[in-house]
Amino acid sequence: MDHDSAPLELDDAFVQDPYSVYAKLGTEGSAHRVRMPPGVPLIGGLPVWLITGYDAVRSALADPRLSTDLNRIDGLFAQKEPDRTKRGGFSSVIASHMMHTDPPDHTRLRKLVSKAFTGRAIAALRPEIQKVTDGLVDALKAHDSVDLLDAFAFPLPIRVICLLLGVPVEEQERFKDWSKALVSGSSPEEATAAAAAVAEYLSELVERKRHATTDDMLTALVAAHDVDDRLTTTELISTAYLLFIAGFETTLNALGNGTLHLMRNRDQWDALRQDRSLLPGAVEEVLRLDSPLKHATFRCARESLTVGDVEIPAGDFVLLAIASANRDPQRFAEPHALDVRRPAAGHLAFGHGIHHCLGAPLARVEVQMAFNALLDAFPDMRLAADPDELRWRNSTIIRGLDSLPVRLNHR
Repeated sequence: MDHDSAPLELDDAFVQDPYSVYAKLGTEGSAHRVRMPPGVPLIGGLPVWLITGYDAVRSALADPRLSTDLNRIDGLFAQKEPDRTKRGGFSSVIASHMMHTDPPDHTRLRKLVSKAFTGRAIAALRPEIQKVTDGLVDALKAHDSVDLLDAFAFPLPIRVICLLLGVPVEEQERFKDWSKALVSGSSPEEATAAAAAVAEYLSELVERKRHATTDDMLTALVAAHDVDDRLTTTELISTAYLLFIAGFETTLNALGNGTLHLMRNRDQWDALRQDRSLLPGAVEEVLRLDSPLKHATFRCARESLTVGDVEIPAGDFVLLAIASANRDPQRFAEPHALDVRRPAAGHLAFGHGIHHCLGAPLARVEVQMAFNALLDAFPDMRLAADPDELRWRNSTIIRGLDSLPVRLNHR
């Protein structure tokens, strides 16, 4: 492809149904010059290289020539918005975390956080996760119809991450609004205001943790900063922000997207109801079919590289289409179909390489427990809206619904 040729103009139809675009592009190669939809926060209207297909995306996820460094990425955003104060979610005070660093800083930051997500640590959390899940399901029983995202899929992971980090439950609601503004907000001003609010809150929370005697992740991170300078103050606040946002966005969208597809495929829901041993594999399948992140976090080419038969110049923006990889017909038979018996191992919903999601084991446990509880309590649950009228959030990275109305006790 000629680097100087006009990029393919993407629009809201791509936000609502990226798979049609991926399928068309997949017939043309692995690397495609596109211009992002104008309404997408921060990156809207910018030309990027979109990488599609399982093999190309998996390889690119582990390619050290593709940098996630905040300064490189922020420099690309500056093409659209020169005023840094308007680049909300990429304010350095909340974005200087491991997802926006390359080695060796990435290695150092990841090592500090990884102990919270070991198999043993997550096993210890299971009783608390079950308690939170059961409490939310019990509250649902008072209603006939709910927005399952607001009433269940959001509060479950945010309460779990509050447990992990030692944050009072009564402070959880504000993160929902902040996340929406930063991930899929309507304006740069909204995102900037949310970034400032997050930074202020987390700075105050860190101060509280300096005097805490609780055994939680955030207290341990504060100690790592105060005792031996393994974290700068900015890194500390940014890492706390990453854990909050990543800690619930993935689970929220896995639950919402998965429930939507299970409601649209009643035979698959019924199969799970009758045989719960299928649940672990079903969680992998819903992660594959409609991944909570449709694209990996932003990358910039450190040097020129060739993907397929296309040369991507140094300094260009690169987006890796995880959702395309997970529906690649060369990797998964009948890729657009939900099959809870499918061996979906190898999907890229949690990434690949050094940036593979640390919280993946926790998200899997939460989603599996959530579906199990919903199957027990509401076996006849149905969608309460035309699925074709549901809207997807206006985000470059996130693949998640705006709402998911359901009837809990179908008659």
